[in-house]
Formats: sequence, structure tokens, C-alpha cells
Amino acid sequence: MKYKNIVKAKFLSRPNRFIAQVEVDNREETVHVKNTGRCRELLVPGCNVILERSENPNRKTLYDLICVYKEGLGWVNIDSQVPNKVVREWLDNLPAPFSDITYIRPEYRYGNSRMDFYLERNEGKKILIEVKGCTLEIDGMGYFPDAPTIRGVKHLRELADASMAGYECYLIFVIAMPRVKKVLPNMSTHPEFGEALEEAIESGVKVIYLECDVTPSQISAVGYSEYSK
Repeated sequence: MKYKNIVKAKFLSRPNRFIAQVEVDNREETVHVKNTGRCRELLVPGCNVILERSENPNRKTLYDLICVYKEGLGWVNIDSQVPNKVVREWLDNLPAPFSDITYIRPEYRYGNSRMDFYLERNEGKKILIEVKGCTLEIDGMGYFPDAPTIRGVKHLRELADASMAGYECYLIFVIAMPRVKKVLPNMSTHPEFGEALEEAIESGVKVIYLECDVTPSQISAVGYSEYSK
């Protein structure tokens, strides 16, 4: 996925989860943050960030904050809309786990949840996919979530139910940063998510770690691995 009209800036502060103050072109600007997670280890005063200029002249904020540079790691994409787009581009190339899919439908309702993707294989096998973006890195390992996610727990339990009902189910972690290859549940932040993930895996849900190449203007999948004990 590629961005248009990107601008480099310096992060100053984050008054609330929706906006940030940055310095761009020697002036202070209020920008929209495209991620409602905490991102505390990323959005550090003085760090370099990437903004995308909006094409909507009627918006209250001219820019979206989409990318942060983390020392010792590199560029981290924090745009919460990106993971699904990255997975869709990846699926369109028919990667090995899904090389025989014949149908893709985003935003598929199952039970009381809306799953990110519904797929079918050429023999009619039905597949459900839920996507999560990972931006939290500690000592070379990815962790999810960076803030409690009741919705994430709900999705895992729906996937577990679907797996036991005969669906082929996947949780895909889009690792929106370089050199990180695996994601662990962040038990210190939301142990219930880790417990639900373990239950889902035991119910047959498969976990994929999607590695990405991240630059200020682009993010794309470059490889994957599957969870194994």
C-alpha cells in the first residue's frame, strides 16, 4: 500500500487519543492520529513522524499521522486502517496458504461479530480471517494488544466457535514494523486476550505472522510464518 502527499514532521505531544501536536515546516500543527491505541513507546516527544496531507479541504485537521520512527528499530506504521489493506493485497497475490481461493469478501458477519474476511477454496471450503495490526515491539518481539481490547477478545471467541462449526479460521497479525517476525499476547496489558488466543488455538484457529517492509510512504507484506508450539 502506498501513500500520497506525505510530509515529515516532529512529534510534540498527544492531548488525546485522536489528535497530536507536531512541528511541520517550522510551525505547530494539530493532526489526526490514525490509531486510538496508546502507542506510548512510539510517540515520544521529539521523535520523527510521517504525515499524510488530506485531500479533503473541509477537514478540521489537514494531516493524518501515519508513521513513527523508533530508534533502534526503524519506521513503524500506526495507521489502523492499513492492516486490512495489506492483507487484501497479500491475498490478491494468492500466497501459499491461500493459493487455491476462488472468492474473497471483506467485512463478513458471523455470529455477533463482523470478521475482516470471508474466503472460499476451490473445493468449497469456507474460511474466516480476522486481522490485527501489531505496532508494539519489545526486545525484537512483537506484542498485541498495546491497550485492552474487548472487541479483540470477542473476535477470538467467535473464531473459536466458527472453527468448531467447521470453518477454516485464521488470525493474521500484520507486523507493521521491520525485523519483527513473531507476535506474543501482551499478558501484562490484557491477560484476557492471551487466554482467549490460547483457547482459539486449541479450538483449531491458525495464527499467521505477516512480516512487512515499512517505509515512510509504503507498507507491504514480504513474508509470513505460522504459529507452532
